[in-house]
Parts: sequence; C-alpha cells; structure tokens
Amino acid sequence: MTRKQKRLMGIGGIGLVLLFAAALVATALRDEIVFFHFPTDIIVHKKASPGQRVRIGGVVEAGSVSAEGANVSFSVTDGDNVLPVEFVGILPDLFREGQGVIAEGALHVDGHFDADKVLAKHDENYIPKELQELLKKKDVWQGGETAQ
Repeated sequence: MTRKQKRLMGIGGIGLVLLFAAALVATALRDEIVFFHFPTDIIVHKKASPGQRVRIGGVVEAGSVSAEGANVSFSVTDGDNVLPVEFVGILPDLFREGQGVIAEGALHVDGHFDADKVLAKHDENYIPKELQELLKKKDVWQGGETAQ
C-alpha cells in the first residue's frame, strides 16, 4: 500500500468516526431539542412526566391570573387545552392576560406546572411563532400578520 493510499484510508476512517459520533449525538438529543411544549403536548401527548424539567409556551388565559404576595397562579393555553401554572417570584413587566408566555419548570404530580422562570420578550406583541401558526389554523388569531 502506498503512502497516498494509507493517508486516504486514515482520513476516511476519521470521517466515519466523526459521522458516527454526530449520528449518536443527533439520536440522543432528538427529543430534547425543543424550545418549548404546548399545553396539548403535556396534557394529551404526555411529552413530560412529573418532575421532568421542561419549558411550556402558549397564551396566558384571560381571567386566570391571581396573585397572593409573590405567589402567582395563571393558566397557559394553546387554544385546545389549558395548563395551570404556579410561580413564585416577580413576573416580567409585559406579562398579562392574552399575551404569549414561556415558562420553565417542572410538571407537578397533581397536573399543574411549577414554574421557576417566566419569560416574556421585550416586544409587547410577542407570541411564539409556532403558537401563532396554530392559532391561525384554528381561525382564532387576533394579532398582526408577523411573528416577532
């Protein structure tokens, strides 16, 4: 075997190892590369089990926000299902009913979501793009034409 053939064999072997490693990483992260889940994903499709750390996204349901000191409870909806959320802390200034929200935390065994972080974008018209598309399909979208 010549030097050129040995070099090509070595490069080919390294390429196969890298390809195999990339395939393993992609397979392992397949279900974890999600920015957030909708309430329907959690409630109906069981995409999260109690205690598992996830992000949920949707719209804050009208009339669902109640606060008692630093304890805040509200409901997040995607138009089909509603997930009750409990949060202890200070909410973002732009948090309000009818606005898009993303909450990080864990699902509790009784079915509510314990959030430890609530996210809102600086734009008051923020709504997750996926939720906007879902609401447009159901003909319940009331916002502008583009997602921010």
